[in-house]
Amino acid sequence: MAKPFTAVVPPGGWNPRYTFSAGVRAGNLLFISGMTAANEQGEIVGEGDIVRQTEYIFEKMGRVLEAAGVSFANVVETTEYYLTLDGYAGTAAVRRKVFGDAPWPAATGVQVAGLIRPGALIEIKATALLD
Repeated sequence: MAKPFTAVVPPGGWNPRYTFSAGVRAGNLLFISGMTAANEQGEIVGEGDIVRQTEYIFEKMGRVLEAAGVSFANVVETTEYYLTLDGYAGTAAVRRKVFGDAPWPAATGVQVAGLIRPGALIEIKATALLD
């Protein structure tokens, strides 16, 4: 039986060891998996710097959006998982830069006790409209 969604692979590919897609297209929606600031080698970009990690995550997310033929203007919702709130104001400044002027996407921020990726201070997932 065919699955009701298709994978969206960013330019440069997606690490085959992952058991999830960077993004999936389902109808007119794009679901982008939770991303940390891990680079292609699995190293955290911006070790100890939540603002740099946030920037890098949005860079990665931008590649998934591009592969789907849309941009950050199509993002309707984000969920952000914070290991720490130190630097939170800086992450808000990054969001403002990425998403531009209001209206902004709906957002949920959750402070968590831990993230799977060692060294990650934040993980972000998103949903975008494809139409």
